[in-house]
Amino acid sequence: MPREINLKVNGKDENVIVKDNELLLDVLRDKLQLKSVKASCWRGECGLCTVLLNGVPVKSCLILAAEAEGCEVTTVEGLSKDGVLSPIQKAFVENGALQCGFCTPAFVLLSHHLLAINPDMSEEEIREGISGLICRCGAYKQIVSAIKAAAPSYKASSP
Repeated sequence: MPREINLKVNGKDENVIVKDNELLLDVLRDKLQLKSVKASCWRGECGLCTVLLNGVPVKSCLILAAEAEGCEVTTVEGLSKDGVLSPIQKAFVENGALQCGFCTPAFVLLSHHLLAINPDMSEEEIREGISGLICRCGAYKQIVSAIKAAAPSYKASSP
């Protein structure tokens, strides 16, 4: 039976009517028009639908929208402020980590999360941290370079 839920998406309160079996992925893409959240495998295998749910990376194809009631959801659009790219977004552009762009939003969000937790990651830790996402173009080298390039900005903003 459809019901209304409230989410905070990229800092904005959203009231959305959802069905009991409706996925967070579908609500974000189809009802809130956040097309950066990619629909790819619908099984949690590729990670391209990754969003931050209360600051934690989750695969939105595995979360019912109703489970996100009252939660804060961040998509890649929520990382930039007033039209200015975040340090990790800039680093992806500057290091050619975009390739076709299909996986980029998920990698950017996950990288942001990883750097916020530990801006001093080794290359091995970075590779392990992003291992749950699939880049169809194989741009892993550029993605790792972008994460390393953005790290100083996260160190500077750490308390």
